[in-house]
Amino acid sequence: MRLLGGIETRRRDQLILFGTRVLRSVGFGFSSVLLAIYLQSRGLSATQIGVVVGVALAAASLTGLAAARLTGRIGRRRTLALVGLGMAVSGVGLTYLGQPWLLGLVALTGMLGPSSSDLGPFLAVEQAVLTETSTPAGRNRAFARYSLSGALAAAVGGGIASFGTGVERDQFLYLLYALIGLATAGLPLLLSAGVEGESEGPVFGSLRPLLGLSALFAIDSLGGGLIVRTVIAYWLHVRFGAGPAVLGPAFAAMSLLGAVAFEAAGWLSDRIGLINTMVFTHLPSNLVLIAVPFLPNLTSALVLLIVWSAAQGMDIPARQAYVVSIVKPNQRSSAVAVTGSVRGLAQAFGPVIAGAAIQTAALGVPFILAGTIKAAYDLLLYRGYRRRFGDHEAPRRR
Repeated sequence: MRLLGGIETRRRDQLILFGTRVLRSVGFGFSSVLLAIYLQSRGLSATQIGVVVGVALAAASLTGLAAARLTGRIGRRRTLALVGLGMAVSGVGLTYLGQPWLLGLVALTGMLGPSSSDLGPFLAVEQAVLTETSTPAGRNRAFARYSLSGALAAAVGGGIASFGTGVERDQFLYLLYALIGLATAGLPLLLSAGVEGESEGPVFGSLRPLLGLSALFAIDSLGGGLIVRTVIAYWLHVRFGAGPAVLGPAFAAMSLLGAVAFEAAGWLSDRIGLINTMVFTHLPSNLVLIAVPFLPNLTSALVLLIVWSAAQGMDIPARQAYVVSIVKPNQRSSAVAVTGSVRGLAQAFGPVIAGAAIQTAALGVPFILAGTIKAAYDLLLYRGYRRRFGDHEAPRRR
C-alpha cells in the first residue's frame, strides 16, 4: 500500500507540475509573439527592443541561479511560488509602464518570456522536481512530456495572440499574463513534501562535470539568442510586414509541430541515447536555418521556420534529462541553474546583435550567424560527449 501511495503521490505531483507548466507556457506563448511589436508600439527602437530582450534573457539565467540557491533555504515549492509572483509583476509592469529604462527594470524579473518557455528561474527548480516525480526508466519520457506540455500550451498562447489588434488588446493580454503568474504562484504549494528531494550536502557542490558542457551550451545559446522567437517575429514583421494575425498562428504551428517532435525525442533518446538525439536532430536544422534569409516571400519563410522549429526543439528534453543525470540528486537544481545561467548570458547578446542588424538592414545576418554557430556546437558536443552517459543510460557499443 505504501508503494501504491507513493505512485499516486508522484502522479499527483507530476500533474500539478505539468499544470503549472501549461499555464505559464500559455503566457509565454503569446508574449513571445507580441513582446517586440508591443514594445515598438510603445515607442522603442529596434536597438532598444534588443536591449530589453537581452536584459530579460540575462536576468532569466541569473535569477535561475538565485532560485536554485533559494531551494536550499526555503525549499522548491516556495521558490516556485516566488517565481510565479515575479511573472505577475512582469505582467503588471508591461501593462502600465512605457519608458525604456522602466521596461528594462521589468525585464530584470527574468519572466518576460521572449523565447517561449525554455529559459527562466522556474526551469532549474521544475526540472529537479520532475526528476523526483519520475522513475529512472521513465525519465527520458517524463522530460519529453514536460517539453510536450509546454509546447502545446505555447501553441495556445500563440493562437491567442492572433485575436484582435492594438495596444489596448496587448495591455489586456499582459494583465492576463499577470493573473497567470498569480495562479502559478499558488499551484506549487500543493505539491507534496517528496518533491523537495535529498537535503544532504550543499546545493552548489562540485559541478566539475558541467564545466565543459556549460561552455558548449554557451556557444549554442549565443547562436540561439540571435533567433529567439521575439526576434523572429520582429524580423518577419520588418521584412514581410507580418502582424500578429499571421504570426500568432505561425508560432502556434511551430509549437504544435514541436510538441510532436518532443514526444519523438523521448522515444529516440531511449533507443540511441541522449547525446546522439541532441546532435542528430539539431545539426540538420541548423544548416536549414542558414537558408531562411534567402527565401523570397513570407509563405516560404514561415514554412521553413515551422519545419526548423520542430527539428530544433528535439534536443531540449534530451539536454534537460542529460544535465540532471550526470550530477548528484541534491545538486540537480544547481546543475540546471548553472548550465541555464551560462546559456542565458550567452543568449542575451543575441537579440542586441540581431536588433542592430535588422535596424541597419542586414536582415540575413542573424540567421546565417545563428546557423553557423549552432552547427559548430553540435559537432563539438558530439566529439566531446558521445561516450559519456547519464546515470540512467546503459552504455552503448559504438
